[in-house]
Amino acid sequence: MCGRYAASRRPEDLAGIFEIEKWDVEETLAPDYNVAPTKEVYAVLDRPVKDADSPRPVRQLRKLKWGLVPSWAKTPEGGARMINARAETVHEKPSYRRAFTSRRCIVPADGYYEWVTGTAERDLEVEGKKKRPRKQPYFVTPADGSVFAMAGLYEFWRDRTLPDEHPLAWWVTCSVITTEAETTPLAAAPDEGPRALADIHPRMPLMLTPDLWDSWLDPAGTDPDALRDLLAPPPTGLMRAFPVSTAVSNVRNNGPELLKELEGPEEGTLF
Repeated sequence: MCGRYAASRRPEDLAGIFEIEKWDVEETLAPDYNVAPTKEVYAVLDRPVKDADSPRPVRQLRKLKWGLVPSWAKTPEGGARMINARAETVHEKPSYRRAFTSRRCIVPADGYYEWVTGTAERDLEVEGKKKRPRKQPYFVTPADGSVFAMAGLYEFWRDRTLPDEHPLAWWVTCSVITTEAETTPLAAAPDEGPRALADIHPRMPLMLTPDLWDSWLDPAGTDPDALRDLLAPPPTGLMRAFPVSTAVSNVRNNGPELLKELEGPEEGTLF
């Protein structure tokens, strides 16, 4: 799954990476090293600009809320639970299938966090002892330092309790697509701990390689079968994972220190 990630790149940098044509300076977000559900995040999408002379799609960097609210939802309350869509079923689930064929985006990140339960804690659980497992967080990121381009969907939701001119009358929300985690060895696997992403968690965000960006974002692509071909997992060996401080487990903590690589798992959280 993807329940927390880091996004520190400036919009100017993202504009160069994704060949952005339009972004609003007023929508600039501060670097966020502990992005959690319901937060505002950057998303890259191709969409015509309202009231523009040309109807052609324009590559935009937009500010969206993480947690998709379907257009038909009566309230936005379920958005916090819809942060992830499974690649295997996204084309058929009522909450995602319309967005899958017409409103796709890329959610740029530095990488994502995932937690594993330490061996000692798992042993206590097996023995039936009542102790809450202490989980070691890992940060998963491209080994070459490139952007982690997560496949996503976005949707518009109208708050009918507000007048048209109200700034919050329209919500624009998004979800990250996940796939099965890689079972092949990580790039620069640590001496101790997980050897593959599947050792950390069975799911992972679906990373799109640059050769797929245009096809994924193209709103003219509406054939579900062709789009599902784009959901194939990326080549193996592109990712590395390393332990980070358990401070990231508290959503109130935020700063570049959360990405500091530890020499090994913290005491009491041995893998």
